[in-house]
Amino acid sequence: MTTSFAPIRTARRMADVTYAVRDVVVLARQAEALGRKIIGLNIGDPCQFDFRTPEPVVEAIVKALRDNKTSYSASEGIPEAREAIRRDAEERKGIRSIQEVLVGHGASEPIELLLNALLEPGEGVLLPSPGYPLYSAVLAKLSAREIYYRLDESNGWQPDPDDIARRVDAGTRALVLINPNNPTGSVTGRATLEAVLEIAARHQLVVLSDEIYDRMLIEPGTDFVATAALRDDVPVATFGGLSKVWLGPGLRMGWTILSGPGEALAPLVDAMGRLVRARLCPSHPVQWAIKPALEGPNPHIAEVNAKLRRRRDFTVERLNAIPGWSCVPPKGAFYAFPRFELGALKDTELVRDLILQHGVVVVHGSGFGQDDFNHVRIVFLPPEELLAEAYDHIAAYSMGKEDSMGKDSMGKA
Repeated sequence: MTTSFAPIRTARRMADVTYAVRDVVVLARQAEALGRKIIGLNIGDPCQFDFRTPEPVVEAIVKALRDNKTSYSASEGIPEAREAIRRDAEERKGIRSIQEVLVGHGASEPIELLLNALLEPGEGVLLPSPGYPLYSAVLAKLSAREIYYRLDESNGWQPDPDDIARRVDAGTRALVLINPNNPTGSVTGRATLEAVLEIAARHQLVVLSDEIYDRMLIEPGTDFVATAALRDDVPVATFGGLSKVWLGPGLRMGWTILSGPGEALAPLVDAMGRLVRARLCPSHPVQWAIKPALEGPNPHIAEVNAKLRRRRDFTVERLNAIPGWSCVPPKGAFYAFPRFELGALKDTELVRDLILQHGVVVVHGSGFGQDDFNHVRIVFLPPEELLAEAYDHIAAYSMGKEDSMGKDSMGKA
């Protein structure tokens, strides 16, 4: 006898869990099934294009596998990796008062662990608008609140400290900085970071500083400043990993550095320790790549940044030449966040049309918490010839929209 099950009821909060970067892939698969060539400018994965994981990283993992480093490791991470992370944070980034270093499955896992350790349902976290959608997805899972603060497009997408200060309420527990920023490619300046840290100190906020792109600086003369290096009296969690700078997103290897006042951080360190023990450990063999990555000469970084600079310049020039489009030049990472003005067309409609009609996959800006519907995120990792093809499609689509708007306005006159 068989039993007929009713559709399984899921938690209501799951309706709020979205991830725009990969949600658009569903449309792309539909277009591909219809025979359309797909040009993916939606996922920040260098290894899908002409970038390769550096040999010292690959060799370290292979050696670890051959040396049978396939047992469980310490839950916090192997000592060799944690010490290399601490030394790099102190010597290169200038971070002092380090209280704990934890290794995780990419940077995403320690971000989620920290928010789990910190928040009760209903408590709030200040997030950049626009910003990486991982944070809003995690907050939805925790029934916590997103409190968006503005990045100022007219000021190179810098955070607006005055806007941050206005948005803090009694239930605000933390503040997120993404530097260099995803999706805009902006690099936050020292004075802005100092102003934001002053707000955090005043309101007793934990600062989450996502610095996964810290060495991907593509604008000559741009300096990167680690948030935690600026003050010892504010609790800061700094996140990094092998995904971007070391071109290994599928390795899923990252970390967090907890720094600041030891007494204030002690309960958070204890809670995160409980969580990392409950999830056993990160990938043991891949952890052995952290030390050679952080301590190596890393000649690939300058080569990668030079390649990205050329593609950034090409992207900005092409987008700014399309009627109705404008783009603030990004200074770091490999994302552009252009604005478009095509009548009443919204970002989600533009993204859908580009995918289904032209096979070009970009991500709607509203999926990054942007408070308008006139931006998209573009990944400029592909070679110039593929970017040129994508921008030709965007230009053709946009000019077609401009023509139709002109005809509509003449018909109404």
